[in-house]
Amino acid sequence: MDYLSVIQKLNTCHGPSGDERQIAATLRHMAEPYADECWTDTMGNLIVHKKGTGPKVMFAAHMDSIGLIATHIDKDGYISFGKLGGIHPESILHTPFRFRNGVYGVVSRRQNVEMKNITLQDLYLDIGAKDEYHARSLVQVGDTAVSCMPAYSLGTRIAGPYLDNRISCAAILEALGLIRAHTSDLYFVFTAQEELGLRGSKPAAYNIDPDYGIVVDVTVARELDDLQKGTSVLGCGAAIKVMDSSVICHPEMVEVLEKTALSSDIPCQRDVLKSGGTDGGSIHLSRAGVITGGISVPCRYVHSPVEMVEVSDVSAVAHLIAEFSMKTL
Repeated sequence: MDYLSVIQKLNTCHGPSGDERQIAATLRHMAEPYADECWTDTMGNLIVHKKGTGPKVMFAAHMDSIGLIATHIDKDGYISFGKLGGIHPESILHTPFRFRNGVYGVVSRRQNVEMKNITLQDLYLDIGAKDEYHARSLVQVGDTAVSCMPAYSLGTRIAGPYLDNRISCAAILEALGLIRAHTSDLYFVFTAQEELGLRGSKPAAYNIDPDYGIVVDVTVARELDDLQKGTSVLGCGAAIKVMDSSVICHPEMVEVLEKTALSSDIPCQRDVLKSGGTDGGSIHLSRAGVITGGISVPCRYVHSPVEMVEVSDVSAVAHLIAEFSMKTL
């Protein structure tokens, strides 16, 4: 799969947490050829079903992104904003954003604030408006915006915005094309509102009531020798989750994922995160509980406009998803 092309296509969609309609429609178009049925639920989750007679297995990859929401338009036409998900001021300063209606803006800072003290409240969007009246003809309070930085290739790596978690969506799309004979009843869920607190996956898991849950997400890759950032390393394969701040994965799931990877010659490593959560946090608590694990794509510079992944790791994740899907559980 040409992951860069897929990411570029997905990132043209407007899909911040709470408004995933465009990204869901695009993913549905790409996934439908491999599905027995597809539907979107009340929360906006996209469910892709490959029917089987065995246990229910739910794969979950969130399709929403972090973003900005307009909160105030001042007399000069500058737009104050709030955040949708985890956004850091130093990561978005002087970068372009795009509103749903196609209006562009650049993030700037108020000049009376020193860089060392900067917060999101000190930033604003400049959309090129002449004054408040002009700005209000283009953008309304409550409108949302997403990063429009480009995604590009860096040799064997890809960099750009929203690899968290569009790169995992791409891995699932590839896995769907690799799955052949299977007995498990497979549900591939592209979840909504993960960045706002794992909101979409909770009702999805309740409705599907799976026997097994596997979350596919990015994980913070270790940078240089900073062990505080995570245990996974770019280029060392699929990161099999042991724990993060939202879930301790079921030991049996960790074991079966590792055995599946090793028996299929899929490079893998272990993923232990001291902070940061995934949809596994809500899935494993659904109903009477779900045996839950995770397969992660190591990623640098998470929640910035220049996230970075290694293509071979994404391929390893896709193949591990496919191999697990074809196992007899």
